[in-house]
Amino acid sequence: MHQSVLLNEVIEMLDPKPGESFIDATVNGGGHAKAILDRVGATGKVLGIDADSGVLEKLKLEARNWKLETRLVLVHDSYVNLVSVAAEHGFEKVDGVLFDLGMSNWHIEESGRGFSFLRDEPLDMRYDPEQGETATELIIKSSEADLERIMREYGEERFAPAIARAIIQSRQNEPLLRTSQLVEIIKHAVPMWYRNRRAHFATKTFQSLRIAANHEFENIENGINQSINIVVPGGRIAIITFHSLEDRLVKNLFKTKAKEGVIELINKKAIRPSWPEIVANRKARSAKLRAVRKVMG
Repeated sequence: MHQSVLLNEVIEMLDPKPGESFIDATVNGGGHAKAILDRVGATGKVLGIDADSGVLEKLKLEARNWKLETRLVLVHDSYVNLVSVAAEHGFEKVDGVLFDLGMSNWHIEESGRGFSFLRDEPLDMRYDPEQGETATELIIKSSEADLERIMREYGEERFAPAIARAIIQSRQNEPLLRTSQLVEIIKHAVPMWYRNRRAHFATKTFQSLRIAANHEFENIENGINQSINIVVPGGRIAIITFHSLEDRLVKNLFKTKAKEGVIELINKKAIRPSWPEIVANRKARSAKLRAVRKVMG
C-alpha cells in the first residue's frame, strides 16, 4: 500500500484552512489530498493531477468511499500543463500547490513498466504510457556519449563510461527490451566490489534512464514556475524530493526566485522524516520537504 511521506509536515507547511483551494500536482495514492480536504472543510476543494492513468483509476475507486462529492477533482494529465489544467477545472488561483516527486509502490509492484531492477519487465519506465518514448526507444536512439551523459547527469553513476559502452556493444547483438537484460549488462560492466555494495549496482542507471525518459528535471522546473503563477499572494508551495539531484534542483530554483522577491523560503533547511516514520516506511528515508510562500501578485 502506498504511504504518503511526510504527511504531517506537508500539512504544517501548506497550512490549509476552511474554504481554501489546493492542487496536488502528483496526487498518486491520494493521502496528501485527503489530509488537505479534511482541513479545508465542506467549502474547500482539491484538484488532484496525475500523469499515470493506472494510478488515477485506482484512486478514483478508493475515493468513492471518502464521500467527498465534488470537493476532489481528479484529472489525468501532467503538472507540466498545470496552468491550463487548473483553468479548465476552476482552479485558476489557489492557496497552495503540492508536488510529491516520488514513485509509488504501485509503479514498482504493479505497473509492469520496468521501474524496478528486481523484476523482469519491459523497459518502458514511462509514468504516462500514452506519452513519450520508452526507455528502450531512448537507448536505441542514443549514442554512447548520450548514454554516458544521461547516467552522469541524472544518476551520478561513476561507471557511466563502461556501462554506456557495454550497452552499445550489447544492442548490436540483440535488442535491449527487458530490465533483466539491462541488469546483466550493468553487472558485467562494473567491478566486483561495486556489485557487492549495499546499494544495488543498477540503481543509478535505472534512475537516470527513468528521469531521461520522463523528462523529469525539465518538467519539475516548468511545474514549479507554473505553480508560482497560480498561487495567490501568501499562498504556499511544498515539494517532496527523493534524491539529491531533485533536491538540488528545487533548492536552487527556490533560491533564485527568493532573490527575485517572488517567494520567501518557509524552511531554509530541508525537512526530513522522523525516525519512527522511516521505520514504518523505508521509502521515506531519502525524502526531503521544502516549502515557500508567494510574496508577489
